[in-house]
Amino acid sequence: MNWDETAPADADDALSGALPGGAGSRLVGADADGDDQAVEAALRPKDLGEFVGQERVREQLDLVLKAARQRGGTADHVLLSGAPGLGKTTLSMIIAAEMGAPIRITSGPAIQHAGDLAAILSSLTEGEVLFLDEIHRMSRPAEEMLYMAMEDFRVDVIVGKGPGATAIPLELPPFTLVGATTRAGLLPPPLRDRFGFTGHMEFYAPAELERVIHRSARLLEVTIEPEGAAEIAGRSRGTPRIANRLLRRVRDYAQVKADGVITREIAASALAVYDVDGRGLDRLDRAVLSALLKLFGGGPVGLSTLAVAVGEERETVEEVAEPFLVREGLLARTPRGRIGTPAAWEHLGLTPPQRGTGGGQSGLFEA
Repeated sequence: MNWDETAPADADDALSGALPGGAGSRLVGADADGDDQAVEAALRPKDLGEFVGQERVREQLDLVLKAARQRGGTADHVLLSGAPGLGKTTLSMIIAAEMGAPIRITSGPAIQHAGDLAAILSSLTEGEVLFLDEIHRMSRPAEEMLYMAMEDFRVDVIVGKGPGATAIPLELPPFTLVGATTRAGLLPPPLRDRFGFTGHMEFYAPAELERVIHRSARLLEVTIEPEGAAEIAGRSRGTPRIANRLLRRVRDYAQVKADGVITREIAASALAVYDVDGRGLDRLDRAVLSALLKLFGGGPVGLSTLAVAVGEERETVEEVAEPFLVREGLLARTPRGRIGTPAAWEHLGLTPPQRGTGGGQSGLFEA
């Protein structure tokens, strides 16, 4: 396996990891830091049989790979979309392993010029898998070069400048491109259409996360009871990466404070220490909800005003906290601003104001 030297530290780079306010270091953040990458390397499943969840994508991908092996050729180009931490990088490695091919890993932001991409493509061997993470963030000149490389296994290298510039065709060996994106809508249609298989990664159900946690606990040599795994799974936001991170923190707590066995009580106590509540909300999430409900009567309130109220940047609230709160049905975005739902009042144990008696100032704020 080859890691391109220009690849960022986070192979599943998420926008939230680069936001101000330390959002990238959240315990329930889906982006991976250096410690996560080291542990994930040991916990990653090696084949489709070990991979937990994503049943439809696994079944479809298994057919694609088996057919390619029977033909004795390379697999079709694969596009994987979905939120960070759901297993896109892991599946790319499994594709390479199933095809018995090496894998090279890089990312869209690392490819700023067509020459960067040409250098990578020209060094590929036949059948090699090229994993291009955050493919939607690749530069436009490199993107246009990729069209021809994917379709004709050829690139034109421009030598010289101005009227004297010459295009030298460079033949490429057949290879498989695995593109990953957290924002499939930003991919231009010509690029999307060149992928032979497209799979969308869904968030995991609690039962699937329990299987992930039990498997990781065995690899980490941690004793965990079924109730303990269920407690961690319920706070993992449907994301295996978060589940594994919480498992490691609970393991530390159980080792120091108890006998090393993770029970439901130990898991709940440990995650309370780390400010992760029963629905997976952390300090930032609860601060946003608390400000929305207590200061503005449940809204509507503008995003900038809400960000000031919690002492965070606007982008941090919008890109880090809001997506999960909206997905959980605790917060809604409206043309007039953000509003708290009845589930939000219930989760924080607050009583919503009577109509017309609370949140009168919120009408001043626009989204």
